[in-house]
Amino acid sequence: MTDTIAHVSLTQPVDTLAEELGRSFSEFGFAVISDHGIDQDLIARAERLSREFFALSEDTKRAYFIEGGGGARGYTPYRTEKAVGYDTTDLKEFWHVGRTLPDGDPLAEFMPANVWPAELPEFREVYEALYAEFDKAGLKILSAIAIHLGLAPDWFDATVDQGNSVLRLLHYPPVENAEGAVRAAPHGDINTITLLLGAEEAGLELLSQQGEWIPVSPPPGALAVNIGDMLSRLTNDRLRSTIHRVVNPKGEASRRSRFSMPFFLHFRPDFVIETLPQCVDAEHPDQYEPLSSHDFLMQRLREINLTK
Repeated sequence: MTDTIAHVSLTQPVDTLAEELGRSFSEFGFAVISDHGIDQDLIARAERLSREFFALSEDTKRAYFIEGGGGARGYTPYRTEKAVGYDTTDLKEFWHVGRTLPDGDPLAEFMPANVWPAELPEFREVYEALYAEFDKAGLKILSAIAIHLGLAPDWFDATVDQGNSVLRLLHYPPVENAEGAVRAAPHGDINTITLLLGAEEAGLELLSQQGEWIPVSPPPGALAVNIGDMLSRLTNDRLRSTIHRVVNPKGEASRRSRFSMPFFLHFRPDFVIETLPQCVDAEHPDQYEPLSSHDFLMQRLREINLTK
C-alpha cells in the first residue's frame, strides 16, 4: 500500500477513483482532488468577496452576528469557536452560508434563513452559485465513496438531498511574532465530507495514525477533501475522520492573513446515521447507536462553543 495522500482527478474512471479515494480516506481521512468542475472564475470572485467582507469594520461585521444562532448563518467573530477538549478559542473569524429553502419548506425548522451583507451587492449571487457547485462536486465524490463501500453509485444521493450543508468563509488574521502558532486547534469535522478551497496556503496539517503531523498541500485551485465524523460513524470508522489543525507557517507567510472556503457537506437533518452492515465484522464490532444527523450536529455544536 502506498503511504501518501491520494492526488486524484474527478475525470478519472470512477472505479479507479473509488479505489484511490477509498485507500486514502481509510489511511489518512484526506485526499486532494483536481478537475472538480467548480468554475475558476466563480472561485476567484468568491475569494475576492471574502477578502472584501473581512476587511469591513468590526462594527459592520458584528451587525451580522446572530446571537443564539449557533453560528449557523452570518458572521461569527474572531476567537469564538474552540475545538473539543480545548479551553482556548481559535484565531479565526468566519461567515456561514447555508442552503436557501423555498418558503414553507418543512426542513426550515432545521435550517435558518441566510443573511446577506448589504455592503456587498454581489455576495448572495456568488455564494449561492458556489454552494450549488460544491453540492455537485460533493455528489461525485460521494458516488466514488459508495462504490468503494460496495454500495450503489447513487446510494448517498437521497441521504444528502436538501442536506444541512454549510459554506464557510474563513479568515485567520495575521498573528504577530508567532511562527508555528496554532490558528485552529486539532479537531475533527462534524459533517459527512468537507471540500476545502484555499488550502494551498501553508498551514493545514493532519495527524497520521503514527502520531505525526503531515502537511496537506493541494496545488492552486484543487480541493482538499476529508471525511467528517458523520461518515466515519456511518462506516464504523472504516473511513477515518482524521484530526487536523491549522498552524501559522514560517517566514513571510506567518505575517499575513490566511483565507479559505470549506464546504461542510451534511446529511439531511432527518437522516438516521446507522452503521452500514458491510462495515461490521468480528474484528470490527458496531461501535455506534443510530442517531439522526441533526441530533448529532447539535451535540457537537455544544462541544465547540457555538451553541448552548
